Amino acid sequence: MIREIRTILLVEDSLADAEMTIDALREARIANPIVHVEDGVDALDFLHARNAFAGRRDGNPVVVLLDIKMPRMDGIEVLREIRTNEATRTIPVVILSSSREERDLAASWDLGVNAYVVKPVDARQFFDAVQTLGQFWAVMNEARPEA
Repeated sequence: MIREIRTILLVEDSLADAEMTIDALREARIANPIVHVEDGVDALDFLHARNAFAGRRDGNPVVVLLDIKMPRMDGIEVLREIRTNEATRTIPVVILSSSREERDLAASWDLGVNAYVVKPVDARQFFDAVQTLGQFWAVMNEARPEA
């Protein structure tokens, strides 16, 4: 059986961090298409195929890589929306944030995040962490079949 290559949704307001994340995934030879949005509102628009994403291909992403501190709608609220919506609640979500705040960690785990990764300051460590995440979620993990 051939596995469908599903999108990775990257939700990151820092263009530098987004570029580094995409570069790391490409360096790890992750073949999945990557969609980058800069805030939570656009992330939900993508997930629900509305507004600018109304014509996108059907199906949920294989994983959402989600920052916390973002304009318009933060990552905690995005995670809450994902987990309370029947169509998106089973999507794996990985918080990829510089925040070590206890309330962010607690809220993320309480809402059912699949992993919480603090962005390393060192660029090589960041690359390694993102490559490991990409290989696990996009290649090794058996995603839940689409309904």
